[in-house]
Amino acid sequence: MIKIDLDDTFDATTASEDLKRFTFNSELKDNTDLELHVLISEHPDPLLPNVFNLAFGPLGDDNEIDDAIAVRHKNLNKVFSTILFFAITFLEDNSDKQYSIGIDGSDEIRAYLYHRMFRYNNDTLSDTIVTVGVDWYVKLLRNGTDIERDSDGLPLFKPRPEPFDLKRSPRDLYRYYIFSLNN
Repeated sequence: MIKIDLDDTFDATTASEDLKRFTFNSELKDNTDLELHVLISEHPDPLLPNVFNLAFGPLGDDNEIDDAIAVRHKNLNKVFSTILFFAITFLEDNSDKQYSIGIDGSDEIRAYLYHRMFRYNNDTLSDTIVTVGVDWYVKLLRNGTDIERDSDGLPLFKPRPEPFDLKRSPRDLYRYYIFSLNN
């Protein structure tokens, strides 16, 4: 279980002026250090305005963040506390714009991890952030005969944000988790 403590974080080794990029070092279980990169970038879906996507992990062979690499951190609580601390700092620095930050549960393991992290830390974080879960759906009937389709004829998936359900079964995970400042 990840326990978030925003007072126990790693120091950034680099940070962009706009706080959309930063790096920090995490100690691994084998006592080596690994540089982790964090990127906050605009979400490409126009149906999620003012949402920024949070990506993090070590750099892969292509020099881009590889969030699929399995990493064995010595202190996973501190890693996630650091990532959330800087994400919240980005939101606070842009509070006049009412941005939100999303984390993609790109597979079942990550979605389960994020679900449990937000659920378990709700009491700790609820004064600072509000979390919503996002499901993707296809409107099954349009004009009574078809599903909605994009210009290529593919089903049009739309995000459906909803208040984060703390009692939602871990078997029914959200696809995306979004948080914003609790104003």
